[in-house]
Amino acid sequence: MVAWIAVGMLGLINGSFLNAVIHRLPRGISLLNPKRSFCPGCGKTIPWHENLPVASWVLLRGCCSGCAMPIAIRYPLVELLTAGLYLLAWERFGLPLAPVFWLFLSLLVAATFIDFDHLIIPDEITKGGVVAGLVCSLLVPQMMGVPIWWQGLLLSLIGASLGFFLLWGVVELGKLAFGRRKIRTNQPTPLEITGTDAEPLLIFGQESIPLADLFYREKDRVEASCAWLEIDGERLQGIEAESLILNPSGVTYGSRFWAYEGISELMPLRTEVTSIMLPREAMGFGDVKFLACIGAFLGWKGVLFSLFAGSIVGALIGVAMMAATRGRSGGRIPFGPYLALGALLWVFVGPEFIDLYANWVTGGGFFLLLRHPSL
Repeated sequence: MVAWIAVGMLGLINGSFLNAVIHRLPRGISLLNPKRSFCPGCGKTIPWHENLPVASWVLLRGCCSGCAMPIAIRYPLVELLTAGLYLLAWERFGLPLAPVFWLFLSLLVAATFIDFDHLIIPDEITKGGVVAGLVCSLLVPQMMGVPIWWQGLLLSLIGASLGFFLLWGVVELGKLAFGRRKIRTNQPTPLEITGTDAEPLLIFGQESIPLADLFYREKDRVEASCAWLEIDGERLQGIEAESLILNPSGVTYGSRFWAYEGISELMPLRTEVTSIMLPREAMGFGDVKFLACIGAFLGWKGVLFSLFAGSIVGALIGVAMMAATRGRSGGRIPFGPYLALGALLWVFVGPEFIDLYANWVTGGGFFLLLRHPSL
């Protein structure tokens, strides 16, 4: 009972820390400065008695004591989720494996909520997770199902490499097959670039897209056909439809070039286009590194299971969303949370699922291979 209480408390405390990671990391805020938690609304430093996991949220009725700004219910949910996962790992693995999986599960929780909010998975989680997985497999090779350190490290390297190159291949093939989206309009449609130097926005009709979301690669560019252009206080008129080209460094129209610096809400770029070509990716490169992180902790079997299970769940949810919105659910869908769910299923029920499936499928030799303890 003492051990269970201690593990549950550790999960709640680490869940509180993960809330800080989820809020700060994608915004570029240091986890060490400021050292104490603060209200994002009024900036008030939160005293310790208002920062108790779950309990403080309940006692404060979900509001900041300084400015009464609502505190999202996600904060106590992340703390409870982390505690629950820690307890499940303790029940299933015990020592010495449970602490390793506590670290891995924390990475999954942080990556999931950051990807939902910002459609990114920071390198601190993905690359840092790969390093952590390699170190853990070296120190605790039992996590890979082997007793010797070099065998654990080798299986971790194989898993990380497979995870990386498997999704990297998907990204590259997807770029070749679906890397450009052309939109033709029945009549000239307004196009505008506005925002700030740090975060310029492309506004096309009713759609607003951060330019950073369009340029994943240096060679990516947006091409549009337009007969005139207003920029930097002057109007340029083409004799015929000219090509407006946007690339990661700036804007080209005819023989003229402008950097994004200076294009702002007060001095936006405006035009009307009859067609536009937008670059697109099959998935973000953060997902590639995230699957490598999963492979470093779970090995090649965990990579294949996580990718398969995550793809199935993601496809089902995507179809359900399209049905609910009648195909109007546009925008990017994060894949990282589904990879995390697949990895979570492998940690807790994966081997048992493989056994059931191998018994159900005639000639399930491949699935029995996945379950073989020496591989």
